Amino acid sequence: MQKLEDRDYFTDYEVAKDPYPFFEAVREHGPIYQPEGKDYLIVTGFDETIEILNNHHDFSAIIGLAGAAAPLPFEPEGSDITAQIEAARSQFLGGDQVVMLDDEPHTKLRSLMNRLFTPSRLKANEEFMTDYADQMVRAVVANGQCDLISEIATPYVTMVIADLLGVPVEDRQHFMDLIDASPAPGNLDASLNTHEGETHPMVAMTGYFYRYISERQASPRDDILSELAHAEYSDGTRPTMMDLMTLGVFMYGAGQDTSAKLLGNSMRFIIDVPGLQEQLRADSSLIPAMLEEVLRLEGSTKQLSRLARRDTKIGEMPVKAGTKVLMGLSGGNRDPRRWDAPHKFRLDRPKIKEHIAFGRGKHVCAGAPLARVEVRVILEKFLEQTTHIDLDETVHGPRGKRNFDFEPSFIIRGLSSLQVKFTPKAG
Repeated sequence: MQKLEDRDYFTDYEVAKDPYPFFEAVREHGPIYQPEGKDYLIVTGFDETIEILNNHHDFSAIIGLAGAAAPLPFEPEGSDITAQIEAARSQFLGGDQVVMLDDEPHTKLRSLMNRLFTPSRLKANEEFMTDYADQMVRAVVANGQCDLISEIATPYVTMVIADLLGVPVEDRQHFMDLIDASPAPGNLDASLNTHEGETHPMVAMTGYFYRYISERQASPRDDILSELAHAEYSDGTRPTMMDLMTLGVFMYGAGQDTSAKLLGNSMRFIIDVPGLQEQLRADSSLIPAMLEEVLRLEGSTKQLSRLARRDTKIGEMPVKAGTKVLMGLSGGNRDPRRWDAPHKFRLDRPKIKEHIAFGRGKHVCAGAPLARVEVRVILEKFLEQTTHIDLDETVHGPRGKRNFDFEPSFIIRGLSSLQVKFTPKAG
């Protein structure tokens, strides 16, 4: 019988559905483990994961979308394969995306993103979030039930990022349909992990973003796309149109996954942790702490992958250039060396913001502040307008024996659906 730690993380749906026993089995071999017959390492240690994420000199982000199991498009040679990576960049899945870039190209594009997702802009956008969340929540609470994922989470976060960027109202539903019809990043069926084809969102939306940016270069508006259209790097040079289009499409697409999944995962805890929803109704200021603990236990991203581009070390373990590394964020966030009672939900967990659900280092999730705000806002509305929230037991089973379907992805930790029932507040 195959040992749990040697099952294929990248293709096994049972592991995707419940990755935590898998990472615990891997952890029994230490914080760094090479599965039998595999050419990559799995890291479950909290400290080791942070070490890799902060070591941009020796590790490349180029395999972030393809994953550590995907073969490299070249045979690594020597103690430094940086030149080989760059020569083959176009052959890597999503190699031109900002989250896969290294060194100066990444620094320059990321500097644009950091200037766009500012606290002041998010604060200004919060009025739209609040009004839109109120409308959506009132409708489903009045109905007494909904599929939280398809009826609330996906359309809500889509409209929030669209409003923030400045995507025209008439195009938003089309984009939502494109994204809904495409497989999640890191699909267990490797044949679906492609950015090719006119119907793929990353391809189909590019033409739209060319038009948006061109229009704003000629006539700026009060939105992020206008700021992007007129952006300059710190050295005074301007991004190319291709860079602007790619970054715009990426921000739109990536601005949805984390937040939509966080909303679904948070609602599960609100419902199933005894007394939690009553605590949050009594004191909504506890919602941010609750979100951080959910991110630690059920972060929207299960893993990140890196490629060693130079001979290096992880801790005291030598790692050769060309070694692929899977960092199990879900494992590091439950590392008992870092967290007391790591599998237990604790609303008052000390130093909870030190979790690695959003990554670390230069590639830390740029949309993390947005995710925190928009999910907090809509949860406040759900708690304000109800006296009780529960799951439909005919779909998900009774408390203590729940059954959930998750997206078949080795990257994303997200529910396929969540059937929720509401008891409206009187009046």
